[in-house]
Amino acid sequence: MPGLEDLTPLPDPRRVDTVDARALSKELFARLDTLEEGTPEYSYVRNSLVEFNLALVRYAVSRMGVREESYDDVVQVGTIGLIKAINRFDLHRGVEFPTFAMPTIVGEIKRYFRDTSWAVRVPRRLQELHLDLTKATARLEQTQGRPPTVADLAEELDRDHDEIIEGLVAANGFAAASLDFPNDGESADDTLADHIGYADPRLEKVEDLQALKPLLAALPERERKILTLRYAAEMTQSAIGEELGISQMQVCRILHRILNRLRRQLAAPR
Repeated sequence: MPGLEDLTPLPDPRRVDTVDARALSKELFARLDTLEEGTPEYSYVRNSLVEFNLALVRYAVSRMGVREESYDDVVQVGTIGLIKAINRFDLHRGVEFPTFAMPTIVGEIKRYFRDTSWAVRVPRRLQELHLDLTKATARLEQTQGRPPTVADLAEELDRDHDEIIEGLVAANGFAAASLDFPNDGESADDTLADHIGYADPRLEKVEDLQALKPLLAALPERERKILTLRYAAEMTQSAIGEELGISQMQVCRILHRILNRLRRQLAAPR
């Protein structure tokens, strides 16, 4: 079995054109087939295959319209797809390596976009539809000179109108805006957060008061008066006792009895 010292030195991948890189790749795959996986020689040949075929990754990335700021990240993802393709490639099947590798590279990049680019997770079907809509929109804008309508997109992609609308709505989940972003785009004093509703805990109190109304109306007059003096007039139990000519202890017991009854009635299923 050859060692690293027995392997022919390879040219600089940056100075090898596409035709020569393809020819060298065939030789390297043939050499890889004779080596034991996990050895330094095997790693050297496989890494060389990666370097000589990075042009496939860059070509795939350029065809997908990747933004400049994320270009390097996407190239790294595409390189993972290239490595997977190298690991699975069988030279004896008679298929050219670029033909075999490109679907794996593109698939890895698309999976990256699906899993990381969306601010809100939506079904994969809608993520893929969003990509189709983006490409179709760009094509139609160039040919028609105006933004395409839903009908235009439906005809272009051979889909029904409802599906196109669903895809356009799902596109809202692709990017998220900061809640601190100015609502009108100019004034920093009026942010998006100022226009987001929230659950008001006092609403539960309104519901409880509405449920209490018929229960309070059904109380004897004396019990209603004690509740009014205690919670509306905010009188002490001693002052209520003096008002009604009873002791403070009696007021306490009556209040305790009334409140327990009201709690049971409120808790009972309606």
